[in-house]
Amino acid sequence: MQPACCIPVIVLSLALGACAEQTLPEFKNPVPVTVPSGQPAVGPRLTQGADDAAILSWMERNDETATLRFSAYYDGSWQPPVEVITDENMFVNWADLPAVTPIGTNALLAYWLSYTADAPYAYQVLTSHSDDYGASWSPAISPHTDGTPTEHGFVSSYAAESGTGLIWLDGRETPGAGMTLRGATLAPDGSLSDEAVLDDLVCDCCQTDIAITKSGPVAIYRDRTEDEVREILVSRNVHGQWQPGVAVSDGGWVIAGCPVNGPSIDALGDFVVVAWFTGANNKPMVKTAVSTNAGKSFSKPVVISSKNSLGHVGVAVIDEHSYVISWMESDKKGTYDINLRGLTADGQVGRMTTVGRTSVAPAVPQMIRVGDKLVLAWTDEMNELSKVVSVKVPITGFYD
Repeated sequence: MQPACCIPVIVLSLALGACAEQTLPEFKNPVPVTVPSGQPAVGPRLTQGADDAAILSWMERNDETATLRFSAYYDGSWQPPVEVITDENMFVNWADLPAVTPIGTNALLAYWLSYTADAPYAYQVLTSHSDDYGASWSPAISPHTDGTPTEHGFVSSYAAESGTGLIWLDGRETPGAGMTLRGATLAPDGSLSDEAVLDDLVCDCCQTDIAITKSGPVAIYRDRTEDEVREILVSRNVHGQWQPGVAVSDGGWVIAGCPVNGPSIDALGDFVVVAWFTGANNKPMVKTAVSTNAGKSFSKPVVISSKNSLGHVGVAVIDEHSYVISWMESDKKGTYDINLRGLTADGQVGRMTTVGRTSVAPAVPQMIRVGDKLVLAWTDEMNELSKVVSVKVPITGFYD
């Protein structure tokens, strides 16, 4: 693990826009899309489906058990819900979210968290796959084999040559050495390969994320040094091997505790966009940077929100020159805004657009592009019970 002063920073000078005019994304009014969940429901997670579709998963809980369900989005609506698993040991929380993601024709992979012992942070990652789009599911297995009653979670997944690649925060060396970031490839038959340690000291409870470029997967996560600097790092997967993490910027945030506020990444071809929250120097900000070479180097960061920013960012690439960032802000009235801002690779920054509000904070709003629209989902409350809400936001300037 390198000390903060020695973590390399990759920055490129963008010479874009000379060849083609870049269009700034703008948005029409959001349209509510009914989520077919019960109440209480929490922890929405969006994943990209095939043919410009999407999958939304969430957790529903009662006094004794919790159930993971999902719904597919097509024809502008969320379809009837499908149950994945009911687990009396499911760890239900607002930050560490399960997911259901496509892994092939009619094939899905689900992962969630389940307690292994009677302790606050003793839980494992469990996975199950379906070959019939959720009609049946395989027995649950874990992608990590340490068997320790410690924290495992904040999973991100990607398509690998021999199955589904997963990365997760792994607490097998805590207390002591600290939280690690690990990965493995899970084959359809449940076998594991390519087990690796991506980073031996990372933030304890910030979300991870992965995007696929022409050159392979790129992971983003919040690092931690022995001096409590929390920096944003990217790691590229080259020929099946995760490379050492490299800092996106040098705006080190020193905080003796996990901010529970992870970065986000999206890609199209070799165009990669990252966004993150920082509280460095007691100044809350959401920042973004872009890469045109599959994550080998990044532009100088651009600040898109400050002052009342809460972070919890999302990213959606529109084309190879433009993208959208989502984030939360406090409106100082007891509710919280979910905002969008369009940007271009050559540095144009669009106006801020508020597309939703919630009385629940903290939270991790979700955003994904589905064709000519952005689809968002987050947790809110109704009649003192949590619920999952969703909107679709038409994008202008590209599909008109």
